[in-house]
Amino acid sequence: MAIRGPAGVSISNTGILLICVCVLMLFVYTFRGSISESAGTAVYGSKYDREYKVSEVLSAAIYLSEKAGRLVRDIREKDALEEQSKGETKEGVNDPLTQGDLESHRILVKGFMKAFPALNLVSEEHEEESIEGVIPPSLFHPDVQKILKSDPSISAEDITVWVDPLDATKEYTERLTQYVTVMSCIAVKGVPVAGVIRKPFEDKTYWAWVDHGVSDTLKDLHGSKAKQEGEQLEVIVSLSHKGEVEDVAKKAFAPRDVRITGAGGAGYKTIEVVKGTEDVYVHTTLIKKWDICAGDAILRAIGGTQTDLRGDEINYSHNLDPKNEHGLIATMHDHEKYREVLQKAAKS
Repeated sequence: MAIRGPAGVSISNTGILLICVCVLMLFVYTFRGSISESAGTAVYGSKYDREYKVSEVLSAAIYLSEKAGRLVRDIREKDALEEQSKGETKEGVNDPLTQGDLESHRILVKGFMKAFPALNLVSEEHEEESIEGVIPPSLFHPDVQKILKSDPSISAEDITVWVDPLDATKEYTERLTQYVTVMSCIAVKGVPVAGVIRKPFEDKTYWAWVDHGVSDTLKDLHGSKAKQEGEQLEVIVSLSHKGEVEDVAKKAFAPRDVRITGAGGAGYKTIEVVKGTEDVYVHTTLIKKWDICAGDAILRAIGGTQTDLRGDEINYSHNLDPKNEHGLIATMHDHEKYREVLQKAAKS
């Protein structure tokens, strides 16, 4: 049978079927979450233009980070890591991958994709994702609502969410679980506006929304004070290259007394600066943006500062390189003074 269309055009059953298939393919292409990979990084997003509220994305980030953190802890406690290796870092240290990383990634990415299909989402791990059957996270968190001031809708094109499913994986495999965190960060036009750092083995979640407020855990934690000249300076660095950075720091601050602490995980080190246990967090080599975005947002919200060693703020737009190749310094006080001497010492 054929159906006669306008102007006497005859359309057969086969033609109708082909038209339906084409329409269906166009619908799927438009509304599905697409995945593109660059430099080993997955960027999840959609062609469909939408608007979202930061309060809703932050609420989802808190719920998802806590859910992922519980699974990370359970996998470690059951010794179900199934450890693999992604290769070696630039410092020649093994870069492991575990079931904790992968399962946390799935919870975070699928949850965000289900709730915000047009969101630009960058994760450290990457694999094909299906959100069929996924229960979306709540977009309402009572503590976020308490600090809400204004919450305009923002084009999805301008929002990037960075997730680190498991920060300090090497330490995770070595049972140094105090360093392990799960992190999410919301950037608007490249600027970090909200961050979540979950410490699963301490059952604590630290989050902040710039110009709005912070979690009660951060209010209880924040006790940093500026150091006076002559007082011992506390500097925290990565365990993987403690010796190298120790030489730079001691040269930078000489003749001042400096104590260098090596620690795993960028999230852990940022929280130590917020607490006032450490004065400066410094990293002199390449570091990925999913490691540092959440900490950047939290520092901004409580009056701290994070830049690269050149003094430039870091742009977290999804279409830029996920690598920050110019080092890092994070402080609560005297940022520019510390940055200048560290940059000079790192170059010499």
